[in-house]
Amino acid sequence: MKKNNSIQTVVAVGIGAALFFVLGRFVAIPSPVPNTNISLQYAVLALLAAMYGPFAGGLIGFIGHTLIDLSWGGSPWWSWVIASTFVGIVVGLFAKKLDIQEGDFGKGKIATFAISNVVAHLIAWIVVAPVLDILIYAEPANKVFAQGAFAAVSNILTAVIVGILLVIAYTKTIAKKGSLDQE
Repeated sequence: MKKNNSIQTVVAVGIGAALFFVLGRFVAIPSPVPNTNISLQYAVLALLAAMYGPFAGGLIGFIGHTLIDLSWGGSPWWSWVIASTFVGIVVGLFAKKLDIQEGDFGKGKIATFAISNVVAHLIAWIVVAPVLDILIYAEPANKVFAQGAFAAVSNILTAVIVGILLVIAYTKTIAKKGSLDQE
């Protein structure tokens, strides 16, 4: 059983990183803040991190964001790659508490999912990314904190709203324990 779970996790990381890349590269919605988009890929990251845990969530964020940056023809913007990795890890840390693989996603779990995403994105985009932008790239503080604040708000909205819809859709496909009657 353990081997099967690790195979599922590897497949989830591959599919998740690919979806993260495609959504981040080709479905990004431009914003009024320079070099910052409204990003739907964080809803997929939230779903898969909640399903497969912090290791998978971190790898999906890391690989997916790195591929997005590389696809633009430059080198990865490591401060933001690290922030995406952080989001995947933090949301993934709540996976056991959410236990969405069981098919139950009631109000309490929806609140936990939302809170985990809000906390992860606030720390990632208001602290991690801007501070690393300043330390690694010597970017101006006012610019990176403005970008971070916009990214935090837009990523929270997409991760929470679209993420909850994705989790609800996923949990509706799972047969509940004891739901099959013997005839």
